[in-house]
Amino acid sequence: MTVAAIALNTFREAVRDRILYAILIFALVMLAGSTILVTISVGGEVKIIKDLGLACISIFGTLIAIFLGIGLVSKEIERRTLYTIITKPIHRYQFILGKYLGLVLTLLVNVAVMALGLLGLAYLWEGVSSVRLFLAVLFIFLELMLVTALALLFSAFSSPTLSAIFTLSLFVAGHLSGDLRLFAARFGGAVTKLSAETLYFLLPNLSRLNFKDQAVHGFGVDGGSMGLSFLYAIFHIAALVLAAMAIFERRDFK
Repeated sequence: MTVAAIALNTFREAVRDRILYAILIFALVMLAGSTILVTISVGGEVKIIKDLGLACISIFGTLIAIFLGIGLVSKEIERRTLYTIITKPIHRYQFILGKYLGLVLTLLVNVAVMALGLLGLAYLWEGVSSVRLFLAVLFIFLELMLVTALALLFSAFSSPTLSAIFTLSLFVAGHLSGDLRLFAARFGGAVTKLSAETLYFLLPNLSRLNFKDQAVHGFGVDGGSMGLSFLYAIFHIAALVLAAMAIFERRDFK
């Protein structure tokens, strides 16, 4: 019950954050704006809506995850409410887990709103519901959960500014690690190949959670690959949250 109470309180605080509404409204405006591009394009109207819609959900969801995630711990320190919380019979791991679940709940609501808008637009133009589109949104949400876990990890020991830089850097690296690995394998030397391989296996490979092409272009979906990607995301999320708990347990707030 303690974790649930912290999660709900975090959700209420996030809902009151003005930046959340600004990002959400801008995302919805961008989604609606995609219909303007459709009216001036010739052919592929539904593909444009799906492509831009998924991009909006991913980009603005990432902004929400980073900007709210980096302040999960620092805000409590600035308000000095953390010192009151840790003196109560609440374990530090419960505090971290509750904060994470509260932000995930916030992301779930925002992604659901944006996804409903996208699915509605796609249905109006296509006339049928797209399972691939729903699956693509689901894996975007898993990616956002992973990004939130990264932000939480850095916020457990670093300042908001550094946490934002670290999280954004790993987000970009996570999308490029596969490409860098291929590039190093073709054109790099032994040291470059080793460095690229090391980064590939150490950093979360976010490109594994990208199923946008299947949703936009109607490519076939490999159930086995999708299942492995799901387990891959869950493993990294659990590892990052556990690491954040371990760091926060050892942090000195005196």
